[in-house]
Amino acid sequence: MSTPPLAQRTGSCSEYKPECIGQPQKALLYTAVPLIAFGLAGNLTCCSTFIAERANTTGQTNVTWKNCVWFVYGDLPRLVVTLVAVLGLPYVNPWSLRFGIPAICTLVATLLFFSTLCSYKNSSKANGSPLTILFRVFVAAFSKLFYRIPTDPKDLFEIQNPQRYSVPHTMSLRCLDKAAIVTPTKTLEEQEKNTWRLCRVTEVEETKKVVRMVPLWTTFILCGVVKAVGYTYFIEQLNHMNPKVGRLKVPLVVIIWLYEQAKLKFAELSSVVFITCLGLKKPAAPTFGIAASMILAILCCITAAKVESRRLGVVQMHGLVDKHDERVPMTMFWLLPQFLLLGAFEGVFNSSAGFFFVDLSSMQRFLSLSPGSIQRFVDQSQVSMQRYLGFFLSGVWGVGILGSILSVYVVGKISEKGGKQMNWFQHDLNQSRLDKYYWTLAWLMAVNLVVFIVVAVIYRYKESKLKDEELGDVGFDNVNVTRTFTLNCCCWNYEYNY
Repeated sequence: MSTPPLAQRTGSCSEYKPECIGQPQKALLYTAVPLIAFGLAGNLTCCSTFIAERANTTGQTNVTWKNCVWFVYGDLPRLVVTLVAVLGLPYVNPWSLRFGIPAICTLVATLLFFSTLCSYKNSSKANGSPLTILFRVFVAAFSKLFYRIPTDPKDLFEIQNPQRYSVPHTMSLRCLDKAAIVTPTKTLEEQEKNTWRLCRVTEVEETKKVVRMVPLWTTFILCGVVKAVGYTYFIEQLNHMNPKVGRLKVPLVVIIWLYEQAKLKFAELSSVVFITCLGLKKPAAPTFGIAASMILAILCCITAAKVESRRLGVVQMHGLVDKHDERVPMTMFWLLPQFLLLGAFEGVFNSSAGFFFVDLSSMQRFLSLSPGSIQRFVDQSQVSMQRYLGFFLSGVWGVGILGSILSVYVVGKISEKGGKQMNWFQHDLNQSRLDKYYWTLAWLMAVNLVVFIVVAVIYRYKESKLKDEELGDVGFDNVNVTRTFTLNCCCWNYEYNY
């Protein structure tokens, strides 16, 4: 609706010129952008879980014919449609059609989705948001700021039920234990009703787990900054380079599609490495994966700096410094290595971080449950917090993407400090020095890698001590049980025996 042909009723002209774009069209465009972001966030959060839930309704843990049908039915059309869109949409000139085709397809998909909801039976029950648990623990702990923590952890509030998920008390972050203090002013039954004043020990321990991960999450912010470069300056470089191979004009979206495929394939490859070679029983395996992804990010920045230096040399050679509208006589496929490295970095990082947040110590606590009780056990809201840790990670990465704007501003101001040289970021790409910015990101990422290794070693050491303490409390020292843990990844199941 924001494109000129569809906005003639607003009084603007129908040509694609700056003077034809009025305030109503800008308002429509700026309204559409957050709506797209909100829709993608909902899809990212819910779609994969919904599909996996429907694909595994029989409760089987192996790769079955039904799962294969779901894979073909769900993934194959998506790949075909994506490929057709990648190759076809760039040749559609009017922006009204280029936006309109995806809008119509999305509308049809939405109607098809709602048409199947009547046949879907939801067996799970709502247990509340784990994010609410975090806020409740902090509010309850702050409300009892002047209360003294009992010396005996057994005096803290906990519901004793063998069929209910529970976590033993630990001695770390004891200030949060105040949320589980039973005050003498009211009866226990009255305090239990107010969950914002009294929390279980299990809820407190889950909150502690999130808090302990905060120093680790801060090392992921710079990863978001590097990721943002692929959607900004890499794309801008593509727009200024030669897209032709011989006489054939290759759409710029092909490079982006190859980048997405690299991200997907490297995520699958790293998952297979963790599963078949390293195994989930080695806690350090995901840590090595995250470190490897950061090394890939460093190589991506170095490659981008080298390519940009060559591109600026070609610009100088052909006298195109002040001609920003002309394409540089240098094929855009020079940018392919940095796009592939960026995709590999994101794929390995996403997969490794996902495995990193699989808490095996929590899994050990319900290995002795009967198979019929495990599902009720896992469905409890406290256990579901484990699944939310990945979304917290996405949020931290989002902070890094937004922080890339701040990084450009700060680096630009530092580059012109003292008036000795111009700002690295100019309105014209040919007059900017993106190569120096890429080098800056490379050494910053190298420092970040060192910080991550130190923090990860300390985190693993503390988690190992807490795990030993918890297992000793629940009496797992002499228990020998064997259960199968199934990790569902894209409707394919991998099994581990413990």
